[in-house]
Amino acid sequence: MKEIQKKKENEMTTANKETSAASQKKDSAITAKRETIKTSSSKSYRLGFMALSTLLFNPFLKNFKKGALYQGSMKQVCVPVLNCYSCPAAAGSCPIGSLQVTLTNINFEGCKSVSSYILAYLRFFPLYAFGLLALVGTLIGRSICGWLCPFGLYQELLGKITKNKRQGWHYLRYLKYIVLILAVFIVPVLLYDGYGGKPAFCQYICPAGLLQAGLPLIIAQESLRNALGWLFAWKASILALISILSVFYKRPFCRWLCPLGAFYAPFNKFSLLELKLDKDKCINCQRCSKACPVSLTVTEEICSGECVRCNECKRVCPVGAISLGIKKSGNSA
Repeated sequence: MKEIQKKKENEMTTANKETSAASQKKDSAITAKRETIKTSSSKSYRLGFMALSTLLFNPFLKNFKKGALYQGSMKQVCVPVLNCYSCPAAAGSCPIGSLQVTLTNINFEGCKSVSSYILAYLRFFPLYAFGLLALVGTLIGRSICGWLCPFGLYQELLGKITKNKRQGWHYLRYLKYIVLILAVFIVPVLLYDGYGGKPAFCQYICPAGLLQAGLPLIIAQESLRNALGWLFAWKASILALISILSVFYKRPFCRWLCPLGAFYAPFNKFSLLELKLDKDKCINCQRCSKACPVSLTVTEEICSGECVRCNECKRVCPVGAISLGIKKSGNSA
């Protein structure tokens, strides 16, 4: 009798263990499913917010059909994102365009010494656009790039075509600083021809300008179609290249070429809004890095100037090791 009873107890213990294991497996599956749903919905929410901001910066949609630009008083105001002034629907001015256009008005006539050239440059320096960007950067760093940028949205939507993204060359991220210094601050002045300089970045590089302004205006105006030349072909090639790269790499223009991203990047170190990683909580699962839209190793680069503060890493972290908040005095991220 004792042997039979013992055998039954063993069978019951085994059954309980199997039931417990099955229950734990089921709970784990439910938890994983919830995390997947949570991650998916949060990402959709951010992209939806980016779409809404794109509409906010470009509300005059009827102008696409007319092939005309909005020329009202709001056009005197700079928006904090890369949004082309010449887009038919645009309500405001692009800050990068504003920086360049102001610098193209510099007149170096009569300048003979280095100091006189510097003074002439500073006299026409675009303090309004520069100050606006510096204020935004000081408050929220590159959050603008992660939440409001229309061209960033364009790249992320293209990125949905493929799941597995390539990392890309690390050193390419420094190209955007060269673009900012040369194409935005120096070349527009050097191209002065007696009447004014040229906005080099807008004219020769910017793919967002062609997408938002060039193509819609060309479609709407026959005269523009008849005047197409090498410059259109060149910029169309840049846009095509960025579009193709966006399918295989995460936000390539933002990471490698965008001068506005280069301007905002240094502010990540001391902006009022900051992301923090609690290394004691972190289990090094790298879900954050996989979710990052700019291919950062989040556990090592959370304070990097490359971070667009999109909050994706925080949303997918299973242990709550990442937090977003206001920087406290004396804190180091």
